[in-house]
Amino acid sequence: MRVPVTAAAFLACTWASAQTVTLNGQIGNRQALLVIDGQPHAVAVGSGVQGVRLRSLGAGQAEIEVGGERRVLMLGAGPVKMAGDVKDGGGQSIVMTANGDGHFITQGAINGSAVTFLVDTGATVVAIGQADADRLGLNYKSGPRGFASTANGRVPVQGVTLSSVRIGDVAVPNVEAIVMPATMPHILLGNSFLTRFQMKRQNDTLTLQRR
Repeated sequence: MRVPVTAAAFLACTWASAQTVTLNGQIGNRQALLVIDGQPHAVAVGSGVQGVRLRSLGAGQAEIEVGGERRVLMLGAGPVKMAGDVKDGGGQSIVMTANGDGHFITQGAINGSAVTFLVDTGATVVAIGQADADRLGLNYKSGPRGFASTANGRVPVQGVTLSSVRIGDVAVPNVEAIVMPATMPHILLGNSFLTRFQMKRQNDTLTLQRR
């Protein structure tokens, strides 16, 4: 039987121990092609290599666990560098690298649940599609109602306050967000989060330094 191999752009995560893990592709739906500290490995779902355990594998993404900390790796996202103790959320800076389309896409968490963010400096607040909001268990239906302007015109939205938005070892509490009825491939990381940081872009690298 011929097993398809999907190779694409990658996401690298630097863990507290300086260990790096990259998703370079997948073999069917049971094995991920991981590069761990520069060494390639084919890792089956449920198995582990060098302390990295592959928990699940989906279309273009893999959930791994390192030292009890879980992360979702995505094909096509730029690398994320994380330093310090990833558990306490008290970090001071976030470093992201643009993908091939020039977008800054990174993995993170909302209220402790894994999500994928797309940095959008034109968004006033964090914007979440309804499907993601339901998956995250957000209590948005009782929130304030309003409208947002999109490429498709004005759409109704509902406001919600996120208890925590986290990227790597940096956690920001009480972040304003809106929930939109449209299906969105990523959660837009808007200015209700970004303005908590000094932003500096140099070539393909974006650094957020906590104010």
